[in-house]
Amino acid sequence: MQFVDEVDIHIQSGHGGSGSLSFRREKFVPRGGPDGGNGGVGGSVYAVADPHRNTLVHFQFNPDYKAQRGGNGAGALRSGRSGKDLEIPVPVGTLIHSKDQETGELIQIADLTKVGQRVLLAKGGRGGLGNAHFATSTNRAPRKVQPGEAGEEFDLHLTLKLLADVGLVGYPNAGKSTLISVISAAKPKIANYPFTTLTPNLGVVALSGDRSFVVADVPGLIEGAHAGHGLGHQFLRHIERTKVLIHLVDISSESGRDPVEDFETIRRELELYNPEMIAKPQLVAANKIDAVDDPTRVTALEKRAKKLKLKFFEISAVTGQGTKDLIEAAWPIIARGRELDASYFAKATEDELDEPADLSSEARSAKEDYNPALVAPLSRGPRKAQTNPGPQKARTNPGPQKARTNPEPQKAWTNPGPQKAQKALKVKKVKRRR
Repeated sequence: MQFVDEVDIHIQSGHGGSGSLSFRREKFVPRGGPDGGNGGVGGSVYAVADPHRNTLVHFQFNPDYKAQRGGNGAGALRSGRSGKDLEIPVPVGTLIHSKDQETGELIQIADLTKVGQRVLLAKGGRGGLGNAHFATSTNRAPRKVQPGEAGEEFDLHLTLKLLADVGLVGYPNAGKSTLISVISAAKPKIANYPFTTLTPNLGVVALSGDRSFVVADVPGLIEGAHAGHGLGHQFLRHIERTKVLIHLVDISSESGRDPVEDFETIRRELELYNPEMIAKPQLVAANKIDAVDDPTRVTALEKRAKKLKLKFFEISAVTGQGTKDLIEAAWPIIARGRELDASYFAKATEDELDEPADLSSEARSAKEDYNPALVAPLSRGPRKAQTNPGPQKARTNPGPQKARTNPEPQKAWTNPGPQKAQKALKVKKVKRRR
């Protein structure tokens, strides 16, 4: 897998949902009134320290991250759904910087040094208010709603600093990769030419009594590395967090250099990179002791180490000679450093780990002063002007209605009898006329 320790990304939190403009229209409920719900809150963006990540290479192909926006409000006083938060997994030891839009200056906002540490990078926008929120005794049918608050948007620069207890430094081809392969299970590339190691290597060293620590092997340094010579200082950040540095010096005559000058050159380059590096506890290891042809080279380096009050060891990474004493001498320094780290983390509370990152003081102050009621409302268009028909004419009172006269009762209906009798009566009348 490609090793990437610097990358730029763009993040954006979710926008808040808009409030709803709605009125209750329901059978047998006259004058239902406004019932528009509020919009949902937008999703926030978090960075989480993931122990299963060891490089930033996945950010090269996915540099843009956007959280889900909040849902819009609806009628019947239904609020919008809140947007889902977005968690971005990063390796433990990642530094997060924000970029100043004007000057391009990098401002550190978070340092994730603990597994599971979670930092808020961009807060989601708040949801707008529906028209039910604006109903008053004098305005019972408000027709205004609030838009959702816009989410935050930032350009970030991520830098990875590997978490290791011991850092191996020295000239190229000094035997650093061979040493880390002997004292740990790491399998770096090993060859007999300079700059074999192009990326940092990590290895776990196991000691007796359930003791262990992590050692980091960085590419070799040469004189002028601070000016960009060789691989420069681009990988020295990975040993900034170490608790002890081991200077590995090639003591054989094969290199053609003076071991004391090599040792002083590495110390000078470390100081030019960061003055705090030279103040770290240090051990000096004269490597390739099995190939020494001039004992005075060993004596001169030991004399210089004792003058600086640094412990000196004669080792051979190939045969394993002296390597056990070297790693045992590094353990007390590592244990002391871990105790200091434990006391520091014990003071930190969970609330401090979840505090929002100070990305932009101006943006944060604007958020605190945000009042949805003061934001220009959204509207469905101007209402049509209602024509004034003028004052209505007063309705004339017609007075009391006259009492209804009762008509005379109708005459009782006489039953003429059966139809045969009626026919006989008609025949008699006809005969009389004749």
